[in-house]
Amino acid sequence: MNEDIKQIGQRLKGLREALDMTTEEFASSCGIDPVVYLEYEEGRKDLTISTLKNIASKHNIDVSVLMFADEPRMSSYFLTRKGKGLAVKRVSDYSYQTLAGGFNNRKADVFEVTVEPKQDSVRIHHSTHTGQEFNLILEGRMLLQINGKDLILEEGDSIYFDSSLPHGMKALDGKRVKFIAVVL
Repeated sequence: MNEDIKQIGQRLKGLREALDMTTEEFASSCGIDPVVYLEYEEGRKDLTISTLKNIASKHNIDVSVLMFADEPRMSSYFLTRKGKGLAVKRVSDYSYQTLAGGFNNRKADVFEVTVEPKQDSVRIHHSTHTGQEFNLILEGRMLLQINGKDLILEEGDSIYFDSSLPHGMKALDGKRVKFIAVVL
């Protein structure tokens, strides 16, 4: 499994142990099946952003701590130079770069997301999380499914949606897609 996923699992375990909770107690507090949670903690199963945000929210920590092991420090502004955001590559075809992770008490999580193309036969994974999301396509084309509706987004297109609805995406045309995701 990917080294980043293993490190996220280690940070989950560290948080759980710091809270003096069993795996069952911690999983239950987050609404996650204990068997699935243990797979996350052991780095054997990938976590979605929505799952990480849920865990962070339930335990009053910043999602950046789980994803990047980095505590936000800036309170006036946080500058991210091109290509210099803290990155995590969750699986071989999907990577995130946080663009605002160092800003303390931020109201939104901002990511540059890169999705590599998959075979057409691969099912799109859908996730849900509280709040809203904004996506702006920087490069390529993607199929975005929201609550059963298929939308094609191209470079320069943007969409704002209720992220509590099931949503998932995939790159089109055999090329990667890169976009900005703002999660509120």
